[in-house]
Amino acid sequence: MNLRYSSYCLLFFLTCIPLLSQQAVVRRNANLRSEPNATATVEGQVHVNDKVSVLDPTPEHGYLQVQTSNGNNGWVFSRYIKIIASPTSSEPSSDPEATNPVGTQCDDTLWQHVYHPTRLIVKQPCLAVTGTIVDATNGREPDGVRHEADGDTHGWLRVDSQFQDLLNQGNLSNEGGNLVFEIVCKFPVTQADAQPACANYQAPIVIPRVGSHVQIVGTYVRDTNHAQWMEIHPVTSIAVIP
Repeated sequence: MNLRYSSYCLLFFLTCIPLLSQQAVVRRNANLRSEPNATATVEGQVHVNDKVSVLDPTPEHGYLQVQTSNGNNGWVFSRYIKIIASPTSSEPSSDPEATNPVGTQCDDTLWQHVYHPTRLIVKQPCLAVTGTIVDATNGREPDGVRHEADGDTHGWLRVDSQFQDLLNQGNLSNEGGNLVFEIVCKFPVTQADAQPACANYQAPIVIPRVGSHVQIVGTYVRDTNHAQWMEIHPVTSIAVIP
């Protein structure tokens, strides 16, 4: 192989690398690290709603290697990154605007206010689910939701039949067969280490009365801290529907 041909192949390979990457958006302010671990050198920062390219879709030690819009490479905690498109894939886009009707896209800035987000495993970045609000407090709270120490709601949605597959064993055994929904920073925070997440923010979402048939839009996650039940967390919106 002659030198000229070798140089051409190398140039072709290098210029095609970005085309193989996946486009993504940053869901939470984070450090850009030199290696995939929390003690590696900080090379820079990424911020909420920054667009980045994911160079390898397989996480390493919980981190993804990304390239920022200004060409910097580094590693970011994978749960702070949301894949929105794969230019070389025939798979459908995970962009909420492509998978949900107009008006049901999720507010990714809410992840700034999620207490201890690493406990949540994102199963679907944005989901609209319908069902009926049921009392999660056995009559102890007029609004029917538990007022958590971290400021969040702990509500129950009896999902409509087409959404039954969103429930797992944790929902069935510990949550009355209901899907949990958490509105972040809805109530006063009494848990000291959760206060920074809700600083200068209170959720404006109105909680419909128990018995309301609603559509809830938010991120579909598994909570690894409890009985591994499934949740909509954080909730972007709740609307009463027929």
